Amino acid sequence: MCNLTAVRSKICGITRVEDAQAAADAGADAIGLVFYRPSPRAVDIHMARRIIAALPPFVTTVGLFVNHSRCEIGEILDAVPLDVLQFHGDESPSQCEGHGRPFIKALRMQPGQDIGALAKTYGSAAGILLDTYVAGVAGGTGQAFDWAAIPLLEKPLILAGGLTPSNVADAIRQVRPFAVDVSGGVEASKGIKDHESVKAFVQAVRAA
Repeated sequence: MCNLTAVRSKICGITRVEDAQAAADAGADAIGLVFYRPSPRAVDIHMARRIIAALPPFVTTVGLFVNHSRCEIGEILDAVPLDVLQFHGDESPSQCEGHGRPFIKALRMQPGQDIGALAKTYGSAAGILLDTYVAGVAGGTGQAFDWAAIPLLEKPLILAGGLTPSNVADAIRQVRPFAVDVSGGVEASKGIKDHESVKAFVQAVRAA
């Protein structure tokens, strides 16, 4: 876990230019673009480029992948200027490496799994994202997990899973993560962000 006082915020599952602009206006540090086609929050290359082009400077763009091939990732990176890659599938450390970008590995808090030991195998990761385990779902469940079960990690911790404007301050006080990641908790419907909720979320992070 991280002792830094300034916790970063990431608004994930952005599918529209206006939602990306609202996140940036609210002061979010990063936005997430989902390239996993089965997700209701997926974007194609054309929309991803439009979204990124509309962002102001210093907003980090993160691309989310789930068991994509190296070729598929390369095609997207050739077309979309992403800053960071986020892997939500069963990718091995070697599959996450070698793309010319820092990467975050998402791990799900599954009962009986030693998350601390698993996280150590991703030694080249820029950070570890912890999300809720739901069978058959790669992420974006909208469900929180037991924050007290989080082990001490050597890498910066990004906390996800069921965060909302009303509980993120408590999460930060308990966990002291490097960053928090929200998607469904600030949506009007899947893939469509509620701008007031985005603003309230970022304000709550900054005030925590």
